[in-house]
Amino acid sequence: MGEVMLRLDPGEGRIHTTRTFQAWEGGGEYNVARGLRRCFGMKAAIATALADNPIGRLVEDFILQGGVDPSLIKWVPYDGIGRTVRNGMNFTERGYGVRAAVGCSDRGNTAVSQIKKGDFDWDSIFGPENGARWFHTGGIFAALSASTAEVAADAMDAANKYGTPVSYDLNYRPSLWKSIGGEAKAQEVNREIVKKVDVLLGNEEDFSVMLGVKIKGVSEDFNELPIEGYSEMLREVASLYPNLKVIASTLRTAHTASRNAWGAIALVEGEIVHVPQRDIDILDRVGGGDSFASGLAYGFLSGASAQDAIAYGVAHGALAMSTPGDTSTASLNEVKKVMKAGTARVDR
Repeated sequence: MGEVMLRLDPGEGRIHTTRTFQAWEGGGEYNVARGLRRCFGMKAAIATALADNPIGRLVEDFILQGGVDPSLIKWVPYDGIGRTVRNGMNFTERGYGVRAAVGCSDRGNTAVSQIKKGDFDWDSIFGPENGARWFHTGGIFAALSASTAEVAADAMDAANKYGTPVSYDLNYRPSLWKSIGGEAKAQEVNREIVKKVDVLLGNEEDFSVMLGVKIKGVSEDFNELPIEGYSEMLREVASLYPNLKVIASTLRTAHTASRNAWGAIALVEGEIVHVPQRDIDILDRVGGGDSFASGLAYGFLSGASAQDAIAYGVAHGALAMSTPGDTSTASLNEVKKVMKAGTARVDR
């Protein structure tokens, strides 16, 4: 559950100087569903809302191309100019070398930010009628409005009632919280939501800002990522939220916008699982964490070990960052090849 935006990408150019954009769809929560469907072959749906105009229908067409079930989209009548409801747009430039990636979203007063409790039939979604096996949402969706946080909590209550695992990506975005209370409000909202979660995802900044759990021993530029510090942070989160079964953090050191060290660490049922960082080349880093989340979910849903589930996430995230756009174009075979540290020789 989350917002699906129209992503407009200047390619190798800059947002403020380009004359052409390539259109994609994207959203922190939606990207997870799409990765599960397109890479891992699992049926997935997106619970969201769109203004019923040509932009909304374009986003729907992207969703259909991605194979994600659109039947849970709530279509909201459009007023003609977007005074009362509109669709979100996200302008994203990739960055290169010393020039960092840049995102500029335009998503105020969107259809999904106005959804309320009761807009989705969670008993039908999680109950015997459909029996959804996994529910994912995140801190981006929860930040869109007071009502979206309430809807997220309501959905989690229903999932918990039917024994459906709930995953939540903290996904801190300063721009979303800036005008509604900043870090203090982010912690107020997320500390309550996390009490309803089974699988919690994030990075060191997410845990620090959204939950107030600081990591020790990390340099300001994140050039050194001490595993002991991450292990201690994850265990502290587990002590605060004993409901959590899995707590995972991606490990990213950005040498440049084009070259990152990438890995992950998780606490699974009290045991630390670590996939060490390795250097990867980045074409478009947006969506790497979402692809990590979908790989991890696939691993657990398919009965893989905790170590393999985290490795699926790391490999899928690395592949997603090698192509443009928010969403993954990888195949399961490609993910398995990266997990085995396969080479990039040409497949003929």
